[in-house]
Amino acid sequence: MTSAHDSFRSRSRLQVGDQSYTYFSIPAAERNGLAGASHLPFSMRVLLENLLRFEDGRTVRRADILAVADWLNDKGRLEKEIAFRPARVLMQDFTGVPAVVDLAAMRDAIGLLGGDPKKINPQVPVDLVIDHSVIVDEFGTSLAYRHNVEKEYQRNGERYRFLRWGQDAFDNFRVVPPGTGICHQVNLEYLSQTVWTRSEGGETVAYPDSLVGTDSHTTMVNGLSVLGWGVGGIEAEAAMLGQPLSMLIPEVIGFKLSGRLMEGVTATDLVLTVTQMLRNKGVVGKFVEFYGPGLDALSIEDRATIGNMAPEYGATCGFFPIDEETLRYLRKTGRAEERVALVEAYAKAQGIFRTAETPDPEFTDTLSLDLGDVLPSLAGPKRPQDRILLSAARQGFADAMETEFKRAADIAARYEVEGKPFDLGHGDVVIAAITSCTNTSNPSVMIGAGLLARNAVAKGLKVKPWVKTSLAPGSQVAGEYLEKSGLQKSLDALGFNSVAFGCTTCIGNSGPLAAEISRAINDNGIVAAAVLSGNRNFEGRINPDVRANYLASPPLVVAYALAGSMQIDLTTEPLGTGFDGQPVYLKDIWPSSREIQAFIDQNISEALFRRRYADVFTGDDNWKGITVSGGLTYQWDASSTYVRNPPYFDGITRTPEPIQDIVGARILGLFLDSITTDHISPAGSIKETSPAGRYLRDHGVSPPDFNQYGTRRGNHEVMVRGTFANIRLKNQMVRDEAGNVVEGGWTVHHPSGERLAIHDAAERYEAEGVPLVVFAGREYGTGSSRDWAAKGSKLLGIRAVIAQSFERIHRSNLVGMGVVPLVFEEGTSWQTLGLKGDERVSIHGLGGALQPRQTLDAEITFADGTVKNVPLIVRIDTLDELDYFSNGGILHYVLRQLAS
Repeated sequence: MTSAHDSFRSRSRLQVGDQSYTYFSIPAAERNGLAGASHLPFSMRVLLENLLRFEDGRTVRRADILAVADWLNDKGRLEKEIAFRPARVLMQDFTGVPAVVDLAAMRDAIGLLGGDPKKINPQVPVDLVIDHSVIVDEFGTSLAYRHNVEKEYQRNGERYRFLRWGQDAFDNFRVVPPGTGICHQVNLEYLSQTVWTRSEGGETVAYPDSLVGTDSHTTMVNGLSVLGWGVGGIEAEAAMLGQPLSMLIPEVIGFKLSGRLMEGVTATDLVLTVTQMLRNKGVVGKFVEFYGPGLDALSIEDRATIGNMAPEYGATCGFFPIDEETLRYLRKTGRAEERVALVEAYAKAQGIFRTAETPDPEFTDTLSLDLGDVLPSLAGPKRPQDRILLSAARQGFADAMETEFKRAADIAARYEVEGKPFDLGHGDVVIAAITSCTNTSNPSVMIGAGLLARNAVAKGLKVKPWVKTSLAPGSQVAGEYLEKSGLQKSLDALGFNSVAFGCTTCIGNSGPLAAEISRAINDNGIVAAAVLSGNRNFEGRINPDVRANYLASPPLVVAYALAGSMQIDLTTEPLGTGFDGQPVYLKDIWPSSREIQAFIDQNISEALFRRRYADVFTGDDNWKGITVSGGLTYQWDASSTYVRNPPYFDGITRTPEPIQDIVGARILGLFLDSITTDHISPAGSIKETSPAGRYLRDHGVSPPDFNQYGTRRGNHEVMVRGTFANIRLKNQMVRDEAGNVVEGGWTVHHPSGERLAIHDAAERYEAEGVPLVVFAGREYGTGSSRDWAAKGSKLLGIRAVIAQSFERIHRSNLVGMGVVPLVFEEGTSWQTLGLKGDERVSIHGLGGALQPRQTLDAEITFADGTVKNVPLIVRIDTLDELDYFSNGGILHYVLRQLAS
């Protein structure tokens, strides 16, 4: 509901053609006492409009609105809580399935509390795009796409039936079927409107399009001037149910762009440069807003590439204002002309339409980049911010062999591959994947890759035989323009056949390597490489056989597939030998920007977008053939290994029980810096010998049918067993006889001293009635917004996570599950305390009068009886979060509110 108070008399009318709209005018509010609003960053003005529209005297007060205007004085450095209500919610199926499972469970639970199950319904539009489940099992053939889709449906039929039930059972909930595209690309190309409308009380209200998504790369649509960011599934469910999202008024870092990119430099090179600069700047938990004359040289697709990687540079969002390029893109992608006219009129009426004459907004801090200084780049081998120039990539790998992988002595070694006429060595590229909406949404780099492939084929170059090649176009639009242009034939000739319309390799769905290549790698300890056009390259994410992962533009992905090794300098050494026996260099086949643009103009049209999105919710014959049953509540199948009723609401009462202090907890893990949600959350394939594998085997599932963790997120029994089970996880408690840390999901049970899988140890501690805590370093929980990193922690019995710092989304998710995040005071860490993992930990003061960011003492008892009292800061940041924590979690809070 819109504002019942309107303290600043901002409610206004806007006439656009024959249509009249109600809107909440920032200029009117400024005239009526909100001084300086027009000087705020554009992203802050979106937040301000949201507060003006929802002012109700309770969740949004006059003082909250004034606090946003006062930002000009404190620049976001004062911690002031506000309530933000996004226009809509976006989900992908990995995170969407457990969210819908939770909603289904809430319908059951509210009935037990005497409430109405119909109250459990999305109150804002929700779109779930199925894009995370398809795996690159087959590649390099014309049948790859069809066979991968067939396997996708075989593996995920039960999950897809559940989602079909959800689409029928819940109002305001749409599902984009498999095979359509990646959620963020579909959002950019079709779902987003830049200005949203809603019918209310006989009026049509216009307001900025905004959203939260259950995927951290929701920020991609910031490039289309849609304010949005990733949240945990837990927060997204609350937003779906009409709850405001509590947030602190952010600092906003202005990033000034000037000039234009040089010939041969791509948007990928730009975003890797921006990511490195902003990581060095330090923007975690802050908004980043781009401004300056350089914006005129960037397409919406370029801007979306930069917005996409906001999680990698650590920001909440990476926002671009509305301008003429925004209108051009909306028209080009087939949005209704009436909508484009509304966007233009609304933005100009609100004073949020950028032109070359627009004064620069005020920012908390700024940095700048001349686009002409950007050079061809990659990032790797383990982190997206670790950018290296293409000209230095060979040396960069050599350095990593010495510092990261400790194999510098045998960097030149080659090893036989059983049954094959080639050998394999360190740095050989065994995966080359054009993947991820970061790049597949951008025709300049996709057409560029196709033209480079065409030129390579014409020269007689071939991909090295050990490279697993794949192309996942990101949307049916991208697939069609590659076909229409004739460039797909050239990509096919190099093995880059289309394998799926989904995320694939970027999220770890690269599929298995050929058995003989996998054996050669593992038998000889080869540090193999992957080159992908993705946004994440954390170790263990892309493929369990690949340790060195590099992010690069799609044209460079093709180039490295031709070269076959990171030990080749693509700027000075040939990629191969042509038909004429002469060496062929990268510069010989790299297409010009003029040719790329000509292909874009010839092959991409408004009609293409309209045709491909005309039946976006219909799906193929596989989707249409799914039959569903059930009504208002879901009929849970007790034998299901995919979808089960979670235990979160077992024994729930209408009023919450008091929070108990933590007494005598054992330590489940001691971790270093940059533990990611990929380390914590179950992801990738399920090993037969793992706790999750044993569970599935005990429930009649054969190993070939295990599927991957992401597809089983609707089954808490599988997921809790996979929490902290990453093969590259390093728990500092667990060491071999030589004192080296043992990799994998292990811990040491105390007082027995027995080494166990983390889940098995947690299960034993639960039987013993012992609570658990985890200690970590800086940036705990970086990476994707995986809600299971928090849900799994809760179900393992972890009461608190104590770290030096947290990434924003994971900290919020822990609170949302009733797990308390605590941080050391500066200068203190578990290492400075001398922890070994055999200590007992007690934390008092969690109940009663706990306040946001309160300091509590942890009482740590060492094995020799020594006791240390250590001050810790409670990272429950707002009063709303405190309510969630006191209720045992955000879903419990919402459920009790709705039941009453």
